[in-house]
Amino acid sequence: MTDRLAALSTAGVSIWLDDLDRGRLSGGGLADLVETSHVVGVTTNPSIFEKAISTGAADYADQVRDLAVRGIDVGEAVRSLTTYDVRWACNVLAPVYASTHGVDGRVSIEVDPRLAKDTAATVAEAKALHWSVDRPNVLIKVPATVEGLPAITAVLAEGISVNVTLIFSVARYGAVLDAWLAGLEAARTNGHDLSTIESVASFFVSRVDSEVDKRLPADSPLRGTAAIANARVAHEAFAAVVASDRWQALAAAGAHVQRPLWASTGVKDPHYSDTRYVVDLVTTDVVNTMPEATLDATRDHGEVTGDTIVAEYAAAHAALDALTAAGIDLDDVVKVLEDEGVEKFVSAWESLLSTVTSALADARVAAGR
Repeated sequence: MTDRLAALSTAGVSIWLDDLDRGRLSGGGLADLVETSHVVGVTTNPSIFEKAISTGAADYADQVRDLAVRGIDVGEAVRSLTTYDVRWACNVLAPVYASTHGVDGRVSIEVDPRLAKDTAATVAEAKALHWSVDRPNVLIKVPATVEGLPAITAVLAEGISVNVTLIFSVARYGAVLDAWLAGLEAARTNGHDLSTIESVASFFVSRVDSEVDKRLPADSPLRGTAAIANARVAHEAFAAVVASDRWQALAAAGAHVQRPLWASTGVKDPHYSDTRYVVDLVTTDVVNTMPEATLDATRDHGEVTGDTIVAEYAAAHAALDALTAAGIDLDDVVKVLEDEGVEKFVSAWESLLSTVTSALADARVAAGR
């Protein structure tokens, strides 16, 4: 059989899993994906943790009981539960981290999404999470909100590796790239070894098509053209920054490039190929983080044909221009998506808090507390 995931990896795409739960860790499922499916990283978010803990209560019961007996409040309990899983995943991926000299083998954990509009609190939470996980291969996820941009710089300046998340627009991505460069420059001034700092920029894909498509007529030939074009134009911006003198000076000091990470790559419209946000976004030095269903689909029938980004820059611009000419306000699209993205993660976080609150209460009763 053709090893399609191997072909994807050979083409320059780092395959990360967009999922994590304790059952996958304790049962060896993550280790198996690393061993057999070329998975070299993991991303998490509040929705993933909410699902993991609400549906896998038995896997977390012992730790919840201990937290309840200790009288830990719900906020610290959530941090303890989630950082435990991330620390474990970091251990599983430690050999990949070593063999890739810190580029891959990474596991991401997100700051409390309720802090997305608070720069100082985001920085403080990022530092606390980095300390709590206490593994060199952790990535702290910071949202690319306006308030998140200076937080990205400040966290990198501390020598902490960052996954910038919730990027939808090329314009905002340009600001993220600038914040990343400024953070590395500050880290160098602060005496940090730049070769130990890793960063990725999570550019969301499928949600762009979902939002644009619902604004187009059902029979429009432009449906399904926005997301991939948007990501390809973003990559063009990345390539321009990597060619700049500013980046070259940091690279000479040992810095690693901030790779684009294609996020939200699960296909939401059943009329589209279930591997389109993988095989149409292939080039070197990028990451694709996939839910397991997308990973399975790519393994089964994803056709990797080489670079599908760089030669398509001009066509991508033309596709976005066509959408604008058709009356699609792309600025409004990305604003709606960013607002919804923050709201969805806040909602998932609040559901997670509620789930853990109930679990702690039940455990206290069972322990006679």
